Amino acid sequence: MFKNSLALFIIFISSTTQAGIRDIFKDEDGNTNWQHLANWSSGSLIIVLAIVILSLIVAHRRLRKSNHQLHGIRAELEDRVIERTATLDKANHNLTDTNQKLEVEVQQHLDTSVQLHSSESYIKNILASMPLVLVSIDAKGIVTQWNQKAEELSGIAATSAIGSDLWAVYPEIVLTWEQVTKVIESGETYTYPHRRRGIHFYDVTLYPLRGADKQGVVILVNDVSKQKQAENMLVHNEKIASMTELASAMAHDINTPLQGMLLDLQSFQQLLSKQSDTEVEGYKDMKLLLGLLSDASKRAETVASIVKNLLSFSRGRNEKKQVHDVTTLLDNAIMLASDMLILPGKLQFNKIEIAKEYQSELPLLNCYATELQQVFLNIIRHACYALEEMPHTPQGAIQAPKLTVSVNLEVDSLWVTLAHNGAILSDEEQTTIFEPSLSVILPQRDVDSQKRLSFANFIITDQHQGQMAVTSNLEHGTKFHIQLLLDTSA
Repeated sequence: MFKNSLALFIIFISSTTQAGIRDIFKDEDGNTNWQHLANWSSGSLIIVLAIVILSLIVAHRRLRKSNHQLHGIRAELEDRVIERTATLDKANHNLTDTNQKLEVEVQQHLDTSVQLHSSESYIKNILASMPLVLVSIDAKGIVTQWNQKAEELSGIAATSAIGSDLWAVYPEIVLTWEQVTKVIESGETYTYPHRRRGIHFYDVTLYPLRGADKQGVVILVNDVSKQKQAENMLVHNEKIASMTELASAMAHDINTPLQGMLLDLQSFQQLLSKQSDTEVEGYKDMKLLLGLLSDASKRAETVASIVKNLLSFSRGRNEKKQVHDVTTLLDNAIMLASDMLILPGKLQFNKIEIAKEYQSELPLLNCYATELQQVFLNIIRHACYALEEMPHTPQGAIQAPKLTVSVNLEVDSLWVTLAHNGAILSDEEQTTIFEPSLSVILPQRDVDSQKRLSFANFIITDQHQGQMAVTSNLEHGTKFHIQLLLDTSA
């Protein structure tokens, strides 16, 4: 409306329009009729003002309408703002609650992590301080646990063992993959004994380990050396108690007729030596007879010495240790073996080559000579039985029987080694050779006592606080190792 009025006003004031208007307001004389012009101008102005007022009214109505719509929009926006503010406040409240719950949950997780870490450290400390060797492996033989005792026994650090194949990192372990797979497949615990170096005893136990998606085996190695020694000591004491009674009875029964025989032989030898050749004419073999009598006297004296040892053993030990030369005791044992050892087979003791390897300037040993000599004699007897079954060489020939005796000084101990090239010992025989025979305790078991050296081991370990071990294989033969500690206070 305003635009139309403006257009009319512009047309009205244009030059052409003004020219036409001027012609209208002139009289006949050509003069301007000012009255008529004033009336026309005022009328036109009123029309224009009316148009303007009308335009203003229309504009005002539109403005009111627009303001009304604007107020509606504003009210709607305010409602939306209030609604959004309420929603935001609720969301902020929920977010605050969620954050608080999250903080509590995070703190719980932190506490749980601390507890788990503490429990893990505690379990590691328990495993590290266990007196048993604990090793765990998975189904592929990879080490997953290796405690401190395992490090001490194997000399291998846990950092080097964990994550590696068990048999690659510790090939000396007395465990086979077949045993591991058997435990995994059966799910049953498996225990077997193991003997190391003849003086250490272990119980090896395999436990199946089953997880959600993993399988493996836990290996426990328990050192039962002290327990085994205590059990052996108990058995030895029981056997010795019965043996002393038997030895005492035998010694007294043998000693009486033996002394009479010795007296008769000595008297007969003295009478014969006093006779001249003329008085014993006709006895051409007199010298041979004298030799036989002399030999019989020596053998009788040997038997008397054995009986004396039996009596000494049966009465118990009242004397103290005395210093002796170990090589002399070995030589005496070999001499006694040659005099009194009777082998059941065809092999004679004098057919066995004896090699002696004694280190020079060996110190004297504070020991019980009779018992130590008995140990050497028992080992020689055991070797003689093995030499009757000589193994064949790779070329099929039979080796000559040989017994090698050596004595060496190492640090604070004398090491005595008796080695032979006879029949080797099986793994089971090496394990049980120093254990007492169970034929008395378990009569149903057939045990060859001649294959045992339990009494010799008892004398070395208990009476002399030493150690005794055996190694036996085709390459190096059979060797008995004896460690005798030197008593510096003697």
